[in-house]
Amino acid sequence: MLRKAFASGWQDGAMRVLVVEDEAELGYAVAAALRGTGIAVDLVDDIPAADDAVAAHPYGCVVFDRMLPAGDSIRYVEKRRRDGWTTPVLFLTARDSVADRVAGFDHGGDDYLVKPFAAAELVARVRSLCRRSSSSVPQPPPITRVGDLTIDVRRRQVRRTGVLLTLTAKEFAVLEVLASAEATVVTRSQLIESCWDSRTEPMSNVVDVVVAGLRRKLGRPALIHTVRGTGYVLEERRAEQD
Repeated sequence: MLRKAFASGWQDGAMRVLVVEDEAELGYAVAAALRGTGIAVDLVDDIPAADDAVAAHPYGCVVFDRMLPAGDSIRYVEKRRRDGWTTPVLFLTARDSVADRVAGFDHGGDDYLVKPFAAAELVARVRSLCRRSSSSVPQPPPITRVGDLTIDVRRRQVRRTGVLLTLTAKEFAVLEVLASAEATVVTRSQLIESCWDSRTEPMSNVVDVVVAGLRRKLGRPALIHTVRGTGYVLEERRAEQD
């Protein structure tokens, strides 16, 4: 079932987030907080740019500031919801009245965070929204095992033969995508779409560098295998094929 979900495109947008914030300093801070936990972030400053972005990428969540140069973002979200758009939305706003919060939910928002807010809370809420999916698409299990490798998604811990490994946020994100594919080949393009944002050059070697670091940390025998000209697969093999 996980393989089917991956093939349908679920994983492609699961941890890629769009942040729509016209206050530059706050936008950069929000993006940095999310990127620091391995989430890929695209940052735009108004509704027209957001409209272009959601048309181009399957985001796991969109974070909207309420008041933008083009107007109140809840009007845009309300219109997109009428057109069948289902991507989870978190509204950020300085408006803290009950009426304002209710309006956010009534116009298609899934969560609402009042400024100022703690970065840790924002990250937790965004991750929660990214985990949401339709009832026909299963969520990955909280703990995945590949041979003697254990990946605890909720605690963000990886162990091999019981030994806790120290991974960077990006390494964990890539490993999580590979594990979710359930022994299916993941292309470099899919990894970039899931784990990096629009600032990444598609032809760069960022994927290869992170995968090389993962391989060193996971140790032998190898679990991440190269499929020449295609991408990578995470699986236990009896004999080395790389």
